[in-house]
Amino acid sequence: MAVELDQPVPPFQAQATSGQQVSLESLVGKQVVLYFYPKDNTPGCTTEGQGFRDQHQAFLAANTLVFGVSRDSLKTHENFRAKQGFPFELISDKDEQLCQLFDVIKLKKLYGKEYLGVDRSTFLIDRNGVLRQQWRGVKVPGHVEAVLQAAQALNQG
Repeated sequence: MAVELDQPVPPFQAQATSGQQVSLESLVGKQVVLYFYPKDNTPGCTTEGQGFRDQHQAFLAANTLVFGVSRDSLKTHENFRAKQGFPFELISDKDEQLCQLFDVIKLKKLYGKEYLGVDRSTFLIDRNGVLRQQWRGVKVPGHVEAVLQAAQALNQG
């Protein structure tokens, strides 16, 4: 069952960097941004992560926690996070539990070959665990600013 706008997000649990276990119930009371990206240490994913890193204080001021999500291992995530100085945690979704829940696995093409990959997508969940905004098929330039504006507006509401 995939998430729907203005509906509660089904409960989930996932492993994140810093040895954290992330669950929906542990996040109640905070707004949450989950941004799904294809792969650690690739140009687009690095640029997107740096954008969230550079706006991290503004997200915190808007009572919003940011989590990056990909199918990479925790070890790869720890290295990527340390190398880029990300102040937020990265969730390892090797079993694609979150990818399926948020319906971000799509058929993609690279050099004429088709494969199933993560469609760059971002989701904004309110303090009560309800999905309030989603961005699918994200283009990196200007995206973090759009998410930040939505988080700030939701925090005011």
